[in-house]
Amino acid sequence: MKQLTFEIKTNEQIAKNVYRMQLSGDTTGIIPGQFVNIRVEGQFLRRPISVCNVEQPLNNTTQPLNHATPLLTIIYKVVGVGTEAMSRLPIGTQLDVLTVLGNGYDLSKSGDKPLLVGGGVGVPPMYMLARQLREMGKAVRVILGFNTKEEVFYEEEFRALGCDVTVTTVDGSHGTKGFVTNALDGKQSYYYTCGPLPMIKALIQAAGTNGEVSMEERMGCGFGACMGCTIQTTQGPKRVCKEGPVFPAEILQL
Repeated sequence: MKQLTFEIKTNEQIAKNVYRMQLSGDTTGIIPGQFVNIRVEGQFLRRPISVCNVEQPLNNTTQPLNHATPLLTIIYKVVGVGTEAMSRLPIGTQLDVLTVLGNGYDLSKSGDKPLLVGGGVGVPPMYMLARQLREMGKAVRVILGFNTKEEVFYEEEFRALGCDVTVTTVDGSHGTKGFVTNALDGKQSYYYTCGPLPMIKALIQAAGTNGEVSMEERMGCGFGACMGCTIQTTQGPKRVCKEGPVFPAEILQL
């Protein structure tokens, strides 16, 4: 864990109640599946947010990025006073951020045809994972699940990585109608997922292969001291913020 200061470079709405924030600062050691914990002024508890992407500065001027320090991208949904306050923070704001929190996805297990499944705000951690798997030459398939068209984000960003992307919406207003499990074809070598608990339960039952799950759980401290995010597994109690958030699907007791 590192306690660092980051500066807001962008903070914009990208879908219904969903915002993307880019922060400049030290991103050393961050891997796909980890999260950061942000102090929001006026709030007692920090806000844990999954890492969407890390971009390093570029040395030549022919590339589109124009920054001298690494950029950390997070995507968050406004669900309460803390995230609502985050959505109003202006560019240039300095934030106290805990980084390199939790474990991450194990890319060595992916096989040749990994499947990435994200539901709602479980989509962001899939992006950095997809990028690194594509850099390894993997044929990555991505399924993104949302309730309605208004909530869809990052469909084109995944396509730009060269992923095979399927979007599902519960009401059928965009992409395939139904849930992420309606888009499964059973051809994946391994799967990685993050999203709401009902989606995770259904995916584990339907997938037919082993996989890794990033669990969403309310957190207090975010670094293992308070035990508030403990879940039960076949290997005993595990703290989502410390032993997780990523767990092998086969040890979860859901």
